[in-house]
Amino acid sequence: MTKSCPPNPKAVPEPTTWDARLARCLVTPLVGTPVTPNHLTTLRLAIGLAGAYYLSLGQFWMCTLGALLIALSNLVDHTDGELARISGQSSKIGHFYDLACDALVTVLLFLGIGFYVAVHHPSMIVPAQWLGGIAGVAVALIFFLRMRIESMAGKPGTKQASMAGFETEDVLYLLPVVTILNGMTPFLIAAAIGAPLFAVYVAVDFQRVVRQTRRRAQATHGKDGNDFQAVR
Repeated sequence: MTKSCPPNPKAVPEPTTWDARLARCLVTPLVGTPVTPNHLTTLRLAIGLAGAYYLSLGQFWMCTLGALLIALSNLVDHTDGELARISGQSSKIGHFYDLACDALVTVLLFLGIGFYVAVHHPSMIVPAQWLGGIAGVAVALIFFLRMRIESMAGKPGTKQASMAGFETEDVLYLLPVVTILNGMTPFLIAAAIGAPLFAVYVAVDFQRVVRQTRRRAQATHGKDGNDFQAVR
C-alpha cells in the first residue's frame, strides 16, 4: 500500500476573511508537525476562559486585559480550522469540540461582562448578571441551532454574513475599544436585546431547513417507490 502524500496548502482555496487569512499564515509552518487542530482549539479555549475571568473581576484594567484576551481568542479560533483544512486533519469530533468551545467561551464572555457592569452599576432595573445570562443563553441556543442546521444542510447552511473581509463575529475585535471607552454597559444591553432576537431568526431558519429536509426525504422516498413499481 502506497502512503498518500500530505495535502498541498497552496492547493486549498484562500480564506475570504482577513482574520482567517492571518490564521492561515500563522499555521502553515505547523503542517507536518505534532501540533494538531485540537491543540489549537484547546489553546483558544484557555485564552477565552482567561479573558472571561478577567472581564468578571470588575476592575478597569483587568477588564481591558480580558477584552484583549477575548479578541486574541477570536483570532486563534480560526487557526484550528485553517490547520485542519491545509493539513487534511478535519474530523467530526474536532469540529464538534470547536463548536462546543466557541459556545462556552461566548457564554462566559457575556456573563463576565454582566459581572463587570454589576460592579459599576449595581442599581440597574434588571441586574447586569441577568442581562449577561440572557445574552449568553441566547448565544448558546444560536450555536446549537447552527450546529443542527449544518448537520442537515451542510457547512454553507451556516455561513455567516460577511462584507469587505469581515464577518458578524468580528465585532469581538472591537471589545478592547469598547472597554477603554467605558462602553460595556450599552454593549451588554445591546447584546441582551440583539442576541435573543437573532436567536429567534436562527430558530425560524432552522424550521425552514427542517421542512426542506423533510420534503427532500419524502421526494426521494416517493421516487424510490415509483422506481420499484416500475421494475415490478
